[in-house]
Amino acid sequence: MITSNQNSKIKLVRALLGRAKERREAGMFVVEGVRLSEEAETGDWRFQFVLYDDSLNDRGKTLLKRLESRGIEMEKISPNLMNSLSDTESPQGILSVLQFSSLPISSLLNFILIPDQIRDPGNLGTLLRSAAATGVQAVLLPPETTDAFAPKVVRAGMGAHFRLPIREMGWEEISEVGKLAGLQVFIADMDGKSCWEIDLRQPLALIIGGEAEGASEEARKLATQKISIPMVGNVESLNAGVAGSVLMFEVVRQRSNV
Repeated sequence: MITSNQNSKIKLVRALLGRAKERREAGMFVVEGVRLSEEAETGDWRFQFVLYDDSLNDRGKTLLKRLESRGIEMEKISPNLMNSLSDTESPQGILSVLQFSSLPISSLLNFILIPDQIRDPGNLGTLLRSAAATGVQAVLLPPETTDAFAPKVVRAGMGAHFRLPIREMGWEEISEVGKLAGLQVFIADMDGKSCWEIDLRQPLALIIGGEAEGASEEARKLATQKISIPMVGNVESLNAGVAGSVLMFEVVRQRSNV
């Protein structure tokens, strides 16, 4: 059993949990909890190792047996260490260190999401979760957007990371993707045309700007049209996670009525 903070695996987990730079350099990230580890297993992601403690429930123990049968390294750690590593109030007794896996992007794109300058982890996780639920084919992350594999984003995404191609890209590369796929680029903006009045059945990219400053100048240059959400009542705006989700589901609604 691991009980020391100086253990190499514990040090690695702390680094991966704390810094995007460490995650990129190591090519790894951490998921916490039984459900997310199950999602990673189902998606056939590569486990580097698993840490667990005595609080793990029966469902988690069954998962451990499956992972062990695949030859995945696992280490029992003390409850105090698990609590110190956990980012939740009620740890589930398991942390999995995964290697990054680049899911392939379709060559026939007709629906992509571009979260621009989204810095709140909860909002980005919500956007990823809704993207997975609405059939978004790829999520392209421009500069100044928070790391999609940060612990709070992964937790809020609820498994979306294991189903969606997620790529960090510069604006030039994002522009090339859009041009090659022949996508119309819509940017969420309160001054835009109502999403109820726009044909969203066409191949498109949807840009959702950040919570504080909105979309960047680069995003606005790339956009071909502004799109808004009709609202009743004296509400200034919706947060990025909600606004993006509403617009993505409007795409699904329109395409379902073809």
